[in-house]
Amino acid sequence: MKIFKFVLSLILAIGIFYALNTKFGQIPPLGKFLSPNQGVWQNEITEGEEKAYEINGLSALVQIHYDDHLIPHIFAQNNTDLYRAQGYVTAQNRLWQLEFQTHASAGRLSEIVGSAALEYDRGQRRKGMVYGAEKALGNMEKDSEMLGYLEAYRDGINSYIESLSPADYPVEYKLLDYKPEPWTMKKTALLLMYMTDMLAGRDSDLEFTNFVNKYGKERFDFLFPDFFDVNDPIIPKERDWSSWEISVPEVPASEYMLDSIQKVMEKPHPDNGSNNWAVGPEKSYSGNPILANDPHLQLNLPSIWYVMQLATPEKNTFGATLPGALGIVIGFNNHISWGVTNATRDVKDWFKVKFKDENKDEYWHDDQWKSTTKRVEEIGIRGEATYYDTVVYTHHGPVSYDDTFKGNEEKMGYAMQWTGHLGGNNQRTLIELNAAKNYDEYKDALVHFLAPAQNFIFSSREGDIALWIQGRFPNKWEGQGKFLLDGSNPEHDWQGWIPQEHNAHVKNPERGFVSSANQHPVDESYPYYVFNDGYEMYRNRVINDFFRSKNKFTIQDFKDLHSNNYNLKAAELLPHMLEVMPKEELSKEELAYLEEAGKWNFYNEIDSKGASIWEAWWTRLNRMVWDEVRDSQEAIDAPFVYQTIYLLKNYPDDPFMDIASTPEVETANDLFLASFKEAVKDLNSWKSELGDYQWGDVKATYAGHLLQALPAFSRFNIPIGGNSGIVNATSKNHGASWRMIVEMSDPPKAFGVYPGGQSGNPGSKFYDDLVDIWAAGEYLELNFMQSADDQTGVSFTQTLNPKQ
Repeated sequence: MKIFKFVLSLILAIGIFYALNTKFGQIPPLGKFLSPNQGVWQNEITEGEEKAYEINGLSALVQIHYDDHLIPHIFAQNNTDLYRAQGYVTAQNRLWQLEFQTHASAGRLSEIVGSAALEYDRGQRRKGMVYGAEKALGNMEKDSEMLGYLEAYRDGINSYIESLSPADYPVEYKLLDYKPEPWTMKKTALLLMYMTDMLAGRDSDLEFTNFVNKYGKERFDFLFPDFFDVNDPIIPKERDWSSWEISVPEVPASEYMLDSIQKVMEKPHPDNGSNNWAVGPEKSYSGNPILANDPHLQLNLPSIWYVMQLATPEKNTFGATLPGALGIVIGFNNHISWGVTNATRDVKDWFKVKFKDENKDEYWHDDQWKSTTKRVEEIGIRGEATYYDTVVYTHHGPVSYDDTFKGNEEKMGYAMQWTGHLGGNNQRTLIELNAAKNYDEYKDALVHFLAPAQNFIFSSREGDIALWIQGRFPNKWEGQGKFLLDGSNPEHDWQGWIPQEHNAHVKNPERGFVSSANQHPVDESYPYYVFNDGYEMYRNRVINDFFRSKNKFTIQDFKDLHSNNYNLKAAELLPHMLEVMPKEELSKEELAYLEEAGKWNFYNEIDSKGASIWEAWWTRLNRMVWDEVRDSQEAIDAPFVYQTIYLLKNYPDDPFMDIASTPEVETANDLFLASFKEAVKDLNSWKSELGDYQWGDVKATYAGHLLQALPAFSRFNIPIGGNSGIVNATSKNHGASWRMIVEMSDPPKAFGVYPGGQSGNPGSKFYDDLVDIWAAGEYLELNFMQSADDQTGVSFTQTLNPKQ
């Protein structure tokens, strides 16, 4: 019996030991995770220690001053040391995020989380994310100066990784039971590719093709016009292009490929966008140009941005960077400031490809069979066998959809052509902007930037303001790229490029300001074809009207505009809905809600009830109008919001107003009534759940952790107004990811904030210490130190020494 008890105890002990050190599904190995000497407890730390580190490769001492919010101010003696130090410091504070984003970009999440991520990983490979990163890296490696900086940044990250023991790993590694791998230059290229896809990876060619199939070209042209009846573009209408010598391809006589596809790959968030604006000296309270930027992205923890100052004897730059990228992405130096917004240009087209046989070794183009190339993508899956996916490439690009992945026919495929695959040298643009001193150097820096298409705004201490819509843009014939193209017809190929000097731009416009908010870039006078993607028609008009409203603007005006909650969309439709509503068909309860809506001032403030009524009503109404589209078996996009409202107000009897599931024939007025009654049900549900229906509580903005918004590592119910389509474009989990205001005084005076914190460690007080400041519409005054000797605002200092 004693032997039996001993054996039983031994088996139980072995079982417990195995369970505590083995990962089951999404559950971490609890022994490692809870271990007192290397588990999660090691991540509850307080930064602030004066310390010196030795790292390989430095040529001289680097000083790093930290302020009260853990913003590093790095002072090095040369650029190579600077970027080595930037890599080291970034890894210190954001290592897990730094690496995880590149795994996501490369389609390698299955290695970490298992087969649940396989379809995502396949999609990334079939979009050519690794292919595009390799092209970019090849171009950067041809630039010997950039190659040296990339190597230094890589080595700085790896110096930090090599200093870690398992006890020091960020908590996410422990939670998922894996360890960091060495950083490579390819990972920097993958990070840049990740942002290229996030910022300009949406397109609707296949959905538009399905729409035309179902409803016809005439209906499409009406609902998706190239220009709306109102247009307030990025480049002012008075801009004259007549001096340019233009060559535009003629529209071929061939037909579009009217195929259909039921499912498409997941796309970036539909609200990814930004605002930026700048006023020149004549409209500034001080006579100094003032510039602002606020990119609108997913609200995550750790934040997508990391703020730092990078200084050498030759340059001094401050702003927000992306963990994994060299230099400052959005920021300023002593001479210029700059920012970016998404330029909504169509730089991704789809081509129907016919293969010779099931082997896909050849495809038909220009009346002949041409050879394909193939990439065998090896996708590692945690705990399972490696998955092999063969992706076929034509001269257009990767065949993303075929019989093995969401496609329709065995011998057909849809190939993607995307400027994201061109390579380019975006890092060169950032490095040159960091050191630029004037408009000409800003303009020269942009030449290297090919994708994603961005609106680069600029101001200088010399008094210039400017905006370039930058990217490498195909010179398309009118309508090219709206729909699926014939991959066998050379007339459907991209015919060339718009010359760099013909990218739409403006410098020191008469009106005294420049701005962009992802709206249509130009008016009808611009000589090249630009398709209207309909993304934005409200924020831009509020911003431009604000800068037309008076002669002088202050820093406080800029702050107020960042937090502006005016809902122009509601202001243009709600009064019409209230006017035509048949009040006699409403209950007493519904009439009370309608009366509350009538009192609303069109501002989506936290305590507004009218904003909640509007959002509930508009959401229900929009679904009813486009019920045929949303219930379709094929992938189809509903028409643009602006055109939907135009239709409701001007074409109330349009056939789309009819609800397909009812025997009656509805008009817009019928939809107003029916959608309002459904909205009241939603409002009552919110009241029951929340105790009231104020907008801040209904919207319930949160910043979720990158791992599926882990509750313990996320921030919920952040008190902030606004919504999608409002200048303060903060919706439930999306919004202003970095707000920056810079006055080009001597030295520049700058303010910034973002919804997160400098540390990626959930156990740090700097993990989310900026969230409440951001939500309140307040800013940090950025401490732009002019030398390493300046101790103003310094909380503690660390040094990096050359390793002996």
